[in-house]
Amino acid sequence: MTVKVGINGYGTVGKRVADAVAQQSDMEVVGVSKRSPTYEARLANELGYPFYAASKDHLDAFDEKGIEVQGMLYDLLAAADIIVDCTPKKAGYKPIYEKAGVKAMWQGGEKHSLTGLSFNSLANYDEAYGADYVRVVSCNTTGLLRTLYPIHTDIGIDRVNAVMIRRSADPWDTKRGPINSINPVLNIPSHHGPDVQSVVPEINIQTTAVKVPTTIMHLHSVIVDLKEDVDTEHILDLWERTPRVKFFEASQGVDSTAKIMEWAKDRGNVRGDINEIAVWKDGTQVEDGTLYYYQAIHQESDIVPENIDAIRAMMEMEEDNMKSIEKTNAGMGIE
Repeated sequence: MTVKVGINGYGTVGKRVADAVAQQSDMEVVGVSKRSPTYEARLANELGYPFYAASKDHLDAFDEKGIEVQGMLYDLLAAADIIVDCTPKKAGYKPIYEKAGVKAMWQGGEKHSLTGLSFNSLANYDEAYGADYVRVVSCNTTGLLRTLYPIHTDIGIDRVNAVMIRRSADPWDTKRGPINSINPVLNIPSHHGPDVQSVVPEINIQTTAVKVPTTIMHLHSVIVDLKEDVDTEHILDLWERTPRVKFFEASQGVDSTAKIMEWAKDRGNVRGDINEIAVWKDGTQVEDGTLYYYQAIHQESDIVPENIDAIRAMMEMEEDNMKSIEKTNAGMGIE
């Protein structure tokens, strides 16, 4: 079974999802869509992805810039089994998907209420199996769930306190940054804790957030009160067995988010992406039943494999979440 996937919104996330879909043996990109003729629309043409215009307003501009258009968004919906919506939040496409009778999934910028089902590959794959509409949670929430969920199921969690030290903007987003400031996010708690609970309600978590003048990664400082008094090695062994968690060590010179990004470029990762969650092994410690650790999140790419797993669940292509994760990782070259 090869599933036909359309991507509406070919930007930061959409182009990465398109490439990840193309790497899967059981999926096919049948088209991508954008509203305006940016360089990314031309890139889609160059990569051979059929391109569809999401808006009639820019059809002449597409033609003027030499961007070949296969049709309109409704033509893409007719060709696809499922749509991955990577448009800006509150773009309002759900009624269009409903009318077309196509399954659809959204990104973490949308509210949980849009679909009533927020997704993480480890935590609730079964709930998304056969679903019509799913929301993949945000990059920070994905990062928290990747490291907290195995602790929740293996050891148990009394309470989590986590601070999100957030990049001020994506690297390309000159409208929002850079900033020469440290800005506290004064919505307390930050949305990240409730977002974790939209996937796993049982995890007692409180979060706050701070914006800092960087664009490359987020960093989390996490404190977990454990239900069982285990040692640090138990936690590290648990994460060693958890997919999409990658250890780094300051003692080996990787002592910052900048060094992690340099590692990704040296390794030859496309766009310098890091789909895994980066955890400092020598920054992890259990003391008197409390776990302390730091992790870093590449906000542009950690949710991409979750999108692929969500497609498999929604299209009933693979019942077992770990088998889907294995297939996705193999296709994307995630170790």
